[in-house]
Amino acid sequence: MTELTMREKVLAFSTMSIGFFIALLDIQIVSASLRDIGGGLSAGADETAWVQTSYLIAEIVVIPLSGWLSRVMSTRWLFAASSIGFTLASLACGWAWNIQSMIVFRALQGFLGGSMIPTCFTAAFFYFQGNQRVVTAAVIGAISSLAPTLGPTVGGWLTDHYSWHWLFFVNLIPGIFVSIVVPILVRIDKPDLSLLKSGDYPGIVMMALFLGCLEYVLEDGQRWDWLEDPDIRLAAIVSGTAALGFFWRSLTYAHPVVDLRALKNLNFALGCFFSFVTGIGIFATIYLTPVFLGRVRGFSALEIGEAVFSTGIFQVCAIPFYTYLARRIDLRWLMMAGLAGFAASMFNFMPITHDWGWKELLLPQAFRGFSQQFAVAPIVTLTLGGLPPERLKLASGLFNLMRNLGGAIGIAMCGTLLNNRTNLHFLHLAEHLNSANPAVPAGAVAGNLPSLKLLWSLTLREALTQSFADTFYVILLCFILVTFMVPLLKKAGAPMKPSADAH
Repeated sequence: MTELTMREKVLAFSTMSIGFFIALLDIQIVSASLRDIGGGLSAGADETAWVQTSYLIAEIVVIPLSGWLSRVMSTRWLFAASSIGFTLASLACGWAWNIQSMIVFRALQGFLGGSMIPTCFTAAFFYFQGNQRVVTAAVIGAISSLAPTLGPTVGGWLTDHYSWHWLFFVNLIPGIFVSIVVPILVRIDKPDLSLLKSGDYPGIVMMALFLGCLEYVLEDGQRWDWLEDPDIRLAAIVSGTAALGFFWRSLTYAHPVVDLRALKNLNFALGCFFSFVTGIGIFATIYLTPVFLGRVRGFSALEIGEAVFSTGIFQVCAIPFYTYLARRIDLRWLMMAGLAGFAASMFNFMPITHDWGWKELLLPQAFRGFSQQFAVAPIVTLTLGGLPPERLKLASGLFNLMRNLGGAIGIAMCGTLLNNRTNLHFLHLAEHLNSANPAVPAGAVAGNLPSLKLLWSLTLREALTQSFADTFYVILLCFILVTFMVPLLKKAGAPMKPSADAH
């Protein structure tokens, strides 16, 4: 296979990064517009929530599977097929005629496009060596956290200026471009169809049941009171049973679909854990801020997008600083600073009040955006940079799975905390709402119904606001923990060159 020039490598990687970006963007692009989608398809809130849940379930299943698929089909053709499928599914989502068809097409979109995420990581470490990896890791780190962050902003703007259909039609032009250019430029490996004979099909089935049911439990559990609901309880049992079978199969089968043995590498194991926690932080805060602005402030989809946009601006501004420092300073200390900065961001969110808008959110979001770049990019380099190329494909799928799994668990944790803490704070505030309190309106004391409704609404608003502060505090504790764990990582060694058989 002909060796690519540096210009061709950059163009190939940039094209794959576009696919990587739109696949991640679509995780959250619908989050600020679910009400509009539900209205357009005559669906209730519970049904509409599946527009996001179905995508996440399908994507989280295919991400770890992509390592094996890329060995069978080659990175080139897997990425091209993913891009084509993702583009066609996006078109179908925009044409959906009811909520059932939308959920099916969103699941297809997540499954067909999910492989673009880990294969982009593989390409970055295959094409570039030495200091070049600092730049590519910075780009990947930026996209990994920037795309989900921009999702509500882009989605809100498209919905407000056009319609919810354009949440999906916006993928068509970049999708077609990627589908055409990737087969022309990407040359990393060759297909090996013989792997189909030794494929770990029982492992694939158990992994799909484990991750799919787990994602369903995490997404819908807090809405249905967790294990009190028979469907959630059944899904949890299936997930737990399939997980045991999957782990046993992966550790004993000669050619497992996911390389859990890579966890023997200390940096890789710690890096997966750090990826998991940063997934909690990134996706949980992306979830919390729009929910606060929508439920407490009553912002529209566009207003929510404009309020959270500053995070993306500060992250982009951090890229040149990170690239400069990463060539001169041990990546572990940059990572430690990034994680500590993310913790500082959560600390700055904690004084939140019911009247916070974009101005009050600017400082904590600036901390978060700048810190995300310094937290995520070093994790990518330290975790994947030390693995030999023949193990990189399977390992990158596991690494990306941990980030998305962290995001799913983080969102579920936040939903549960908001619900439980809101009830607790409401009861605590209600104890002080009596005739002895001069702040209580006289009409409410006298039993006037409009005054009582107003008092109830104001109390609920304050209880909900306090619960947001509590949730940010829990995320803060998570990042303090991982900040002090960074010294356990080994210093990044010399990058390994691709083996001859990889060509």
